[in-house]
Amino acid sequence: MDHLSSMDASFLHLETPETPMHVGSLMLFDLPESYEGDYYEDVKAQLAKRLHLARLFHRKLAPMPFELADPVWIDDDDIDLDYHVRSVTLRRPGTMAQLEVLVARLHSSLLDRSRPLWEVYVIDGLANGQIAYYSKAHHSGVDGKAGIEIAKVFYDVTPQAREVRPPRPARPGNAYQLGVAELLQAAIANSAAQYVKLGKMLPQTAKALGCTALQFISARRKAPRERSLGLKVAPKTIFNASITNQRSFGSVSVPLAELKTLGKQMGGTLNDVVMAMCSGALREFLKERDLLPQKSLIAMVPVSLREPDDSSNNNQVSAIRVDLATDLADPAQRFQAIRESSAASKDLIGGLKSMLGADLPIAGSPWLMTGLASLYGRSNLGRRLPLLANVAISNVPGPAVPLYMAGARMAHYYPVSIPYHGVGLNITVQSYAGEMEFGITACRRVLSQLEVHELAQHLLAALRELQRLAPVAVQETKVVAVPVATPAVRRRVAAPKALPKRTRIPATTTHRTH
Repeated sequence: MDHLSSMDASFLHLETPETPMHVGSLMLFDLPESYEGDYYEDVKAQLAKRLHLARLFHRKLAPMPFELADPVWIDDDDIDLDYHVRSVTLRRPGTMAQLEVLVARLHSSLLDRSRPLWEVYVIDGLANGQIAYYSKAHHSGVDGKAGIEIAKVFYDVTPQAREVRPPRPARPGNAYQLGVAELLQAAIANSAAQYVKLGKMLPQTAKALGCTALQFISARRKAPRERSLGLKVAPKTIFNASITNQRSFGSVSVPLAELKTLGKQMGGTLNDVVMAMCSGALREFLKERDLLPQKSLIAMVPVSLREPDDSSNNNQVSAIRVDLATDLADPAQRFQAIRESSAASKDLIGGLKSMLGADLPIAGSPWLMTGLASLYGRSNLGRRLPLLANVAISNVPGPAVPLYMAGARMAHYYPVSIPYHGVGLNITVQSYAGEMEFGITACRRVLSQLEVHELAQHLLAALRELQRLAPVAVQETKVVAVPVATPAVRRRVAAPKALPKRTRIPATTTHRTH
């Protein structure tokens, strides 16, 4: 058995029917020329050969008696691939907008905790002949960086699938379920080990807190920041309410090289450009509705605590708050404010990195945290209490080279993430093979599907605004998004011929499953 860390377990305990805590990806594949096989069966066969390479896919939860402690992971040697890997066909005409509606719907349902916590959907019927592949896995077993490591296991870097060593045969006598006494003994031993480790860390933690506080005070004296977040709370917006389990989803692709060049020209980083795009989009979206608050919106931004050579399948992440400067009309001033806020927050968390990943054992945490999460959502406290952030924005570095699955080339790799009570909008960005892939995931009551498409258009407009600001002329290149209320249209600016083209229509139709 494997014990969940307190961070991993928190994603289980904070899950309610309204807040599924799984992360996902939407991938688009180009089939090989003259392909005549059954891609669903090919995918299932390749997954069957490689499930043993990533423990996430063949382990399940064993809850503690009376939920006195966090559950543990146990191996499950009876994987039903027909349950975990499913086939779906889009109705005609098979547009990208239809696919996004389907993905939003699939992302709304909870994973079955009696099984390994993952599902895969192979989706055909797209008018352009591509095959879509939507996968989701519970956040308790994987963070964004670990998800990329798992992708390296299941996908190939050439059309020819590599051969992998078959799994070793299971030893007889492995218990499918653990006994009550064994579970309680494991919980007590794990809690004792956590307390011992926590005690050893106290001197180091105190030193880190002291050094970080001194650095913060010294930096403020040398270069006081007028816009320092400090203990400021976020203003109330339409994004900050209790949510339902229904989701809306949209996607945007932007050339990665253009964003990197733009960041250098403006004296910032790639992440600064992403944050500025989100800031400009959110500002215009709210301004058009006369709902833009006078105070700046604040973003909650996950920060990885993982070491460069760490590929373990767990969560090693914290979060910082970044001032989005949406109260500033001048985009140049807005970019500078975002850059300074992001740098200050990263400096602050850098000194505390050693203590942020520590396990904090709490007796009865499953029922306590789940009860508090349910109370928080149903009482609408997300709108009543002071807010730490308005929106979640995440930037995950992804594979730099094209990937292949069962011989098909992956054309796009969009992230699908988690909104929560009080933060009903999540914008996650992932780099892939020269593209920057934006995934916008929201509660459908907070943002409808058409509003998500509109926000996608504002992201592109914000990018063009930043390009006009750059001191050196930046050649605008193709960007792709969903039109808000027009027929099938391709949005492009000087589109390179080598890049894939996509067509989208904001129409909602039904789908059928096999």
